[in-house]
Amino acid sequence: MRYILRLLPVVRPYLPQLVFNALLLLTATALQLVSPKVIQNVIDIGLLGDDRAYLLRAALILFGLGAGAATLNLFQRYLSEWVAAHIGYDLRNRLYDHIQHLPFSYQDHAETGQLISRSIEDVRSIERFAGANLIELSRILVLLVSILIIMFDTNTRLAALAVLPLIPLFALTIHFGDRVSELFFRVDRALGALSARLQENVTGVQVVRAFAREPEEIHHFRSLNRELFNARLTVIGEWSRVMPATHFLIALGTILILWFGGRMAMRGEMTVGEVVAFNSYLVMLAMPARQLTWLVNSAGEASAGARRVFEVLDVEPEIQSPPNAIVLPTLRGEVTFEHVWLRYQDERRHALRDIHIHIRPNQVVALIGQTGSGKTSLVHLIPRFYDVTRGAVRVDGHDVRSVDLVSLRRQIGIVLQTSLLFSDTVRANIAYGRPEASLDEVVAAAKAAQAHDFIMALPQGYETVIGERGITLSGGQRQRVAIARALLMDPRILILDDSTSSVDAETERLIQIALERLMEGRTTFVIAHRLSTVRRADLILVMEDGRIVQRGTHEELLAQEGLYRQIYNLQLRREEGVLEAV
Repeated sequence: MRYILRLLPVVRPYLPQLVFNALLLLTATALQLVSPKVIQNVIDIGLLGDDRAYLLRAALILFGLGAGAATLNLFQRYLSEWVAAHIGYDLRNRLYDHIQHLPFSYQDHAETGQLISRSIEDVRSIERFAGANLIELSRILVLLVSILIIMFDTNTRLAALAVLPLIPLFALTIHFGDRVSELFFRVDRALGALSARLQENVTGVQVVRAFAREPEEIHHFRSLNRELFNARLTVIGEWSRVMPATHFLIALGTILILWFGGRMAMRGEMTVGEVVAFNSYLVMLAMPARQLTWLVNSAGEASAGARRVFEVLDVEPEIQSPPNAIVLPTLRGEVTFEHVWLRYQDERRHALRDIHIHIRPNQVVALIGQTGSGKTSLVHLIPRFYDVTRGAVRVDGHDVRSVDLVSLRRQIGIVLQTSLLFSDTVRANIAYGRPEASLDEVVAAAKAAQAHDFIMALPQGYETVIGERGITLSGGQRQRVAIARALLMDPRILILDDSTSSVDAETERLIQIALERLMEGRTTFVIAHRLSTVRRADLILVMEDGRIVQRGTHEELLAQEGLYRQIYNLQLRREEGVLEAV
């Protein structure tokens, strides 16, 4: 229930509509409550009293009551669905916006499928309850109270007998409500795990088929699907035990009214019309009693969905612009790491250890080292993807933790090791960081990245829609589009994370020519394993186990013993010989 109550801020903007909706519902309910009294008079006055004129008037009254209730219910249902749709719309937007601002440390551990499930399925369960079902629950409660008042006012003894079977019914409903929320939480969790597995396999379908792992993946998927199936069956089992009991107890109430009420009528203690009206109220009471169980089921599902949604919303974005953040002007490109230590969430060892370097504007800095040495971790601190554990990272003298994130990141161009493209046109992908860029600017960036020729060979050129993650392009083509995307931003600081790893030697040579020209006038960090980029850098940082173990130019590092010379001898001498021959 506490998770349902936490939805109040989401519902509050639509309070006027909900109040008006409640008024419509109460009016329709009032019209329903009049009908049994009219039927009572039809029997006692019209039939037993042989008043045919009253029968006609009663027919017209019942028709008017029915038409009025139907019209009000029509408007009420539309308004309920309207409110529900808006609540779902707002909650999905809020959840998506929050996910966009969650720290990389959260994204590193979160499963994409789980986030998708929470944003769609869990929000949908909340939407269903917060709109129509919440109002319906209010109507049922009002109807229950009103009918009980009328029944006890009509005949206290008979009302007590009729209500007696409802006591265990409500106890059963409350018990069901306590269990169903946890059961639906298991269902939602199983659905999230299934969605995560499906998303991973759809994304990695090429790897699955390349290693002929289809049977194993099918078995794993079926296992998760079985868990979801069993979780749903558990809910259905609980439901199947409650519903028959509900029907039996309501039928028992009807039997008691007909038996004892009939005897009272024969003794003259009640009229026949009163007994019929009394039974009509009980039938009217039976419907909300049945609906109450169903609504408790819906509330349990919504509570489970809200619990999973708030598990995400309760995660505070660790990395965000501070209050009164400094909006950076155009950067000069000076970068300083002041005794920086970094340890990732849930990791025991530090990824970076006491890094202290000063990079002057327009310098080209190459980082080299074995996998896991901390190269990528180091450059990810500049746009503040992560916060340092100790020390500080400064850009133009400003601690990156004190500046406006947007003004910082818009002046940093990044080409990651894995080029992620969106299912959109080539032009839109290149202009992702600057949607307002003209076609001429997009073409200029593509030419600089040596991408223009292959783009023009595509069916619609720059307007060609590429597949999800750029799957219709080769690795080298995706990388060049990503480079063009970064260059279009004309960043003051450029980060190239092994950005030529997916291109052939000839394409790399062309890109290097373009990059050398484009690196002029900006500070550039290059993570690379090939000598062609490393040897031309103003400063080379050799990293090992999160530390800078060597620094200097290519010639300076070759002249001294150490890891750089070992890497050069093992990996780069042959490449340098090829480049010199060219």
